[in-house]
Amino acid sequence: MIIAVALVGCYILGSIPFGLIICKLVKGIDIRDYGSGNIGTTNAQRILGTGPAMMVMVLDTGKGLAAVLVCAHLGLDASLTPWIVVAGAMLSILGHTFSVFLNFKGGKGVATSLGVIIGLNWQIALIAFVGWILIVAVTRYVSIASILASSSVPLQMVFWKSRQVPAAYQVLAGVAALAIILKHISNIKRLINGAEARFGQRVEVPEEPHMEE
Repeated sequence: MIIAVALVGCYILGSIPFGLIICKLVKGIDIRDYGSGNIGTTNAQRILGTGPAMMVMVLDTGKGLAAVLVCAHLGLDASLTPWIVVAGAMLSILGHTFSVFLNFKGGKGVATSLGVIIGLNWQIALIAFVGWILIVAVTRYVSIASILASSSVPLQMVFWKSRQVPAAYQVLAGVAALAIILKHISNIKRLINGAEARFGQRVEVPEEPHMEE
């Protein structure tokens, strides 16, 4: 029973659309109506600026980290724990990308996946995140950085030497990377067509959208 409750909790926590909530609080608008329509950090930055966007990123990352920490400390048999962690982590990511609060729509799962990797192996997460920053700095495309950084994680786990990474975590990293790539298909098409927005571009939104003349 405790496992079922924990897993359901991971999905519900993952489903909380922090980007939507923060955009409503800061600007009084629905983030899905502006920019790319995504509820994640990148679109929040275009609409709200760096400060609120970083808050979105921290909260979305925290969803994945919390799922791993909760499932890792259920007091289960050592052989079972990694797979329960994987289940909770995947449900957290699925919650973000297919939120029960947004009619099973949502974000791309990059920040939530980062939180998951932090919980599994913070060194690998740090390497991937630094790589993400460098790629964004060079290309100015968040989508390229997200695809390449997420793809590096399962490779890092396979070749990680100083700490054995359970096979369950390697499977999770591979599935998460594939899911992130699939969620970025529209971005890939825009990159090919030269229509992808670069990092730092802002979106104009009305100051007081709910006030009528």
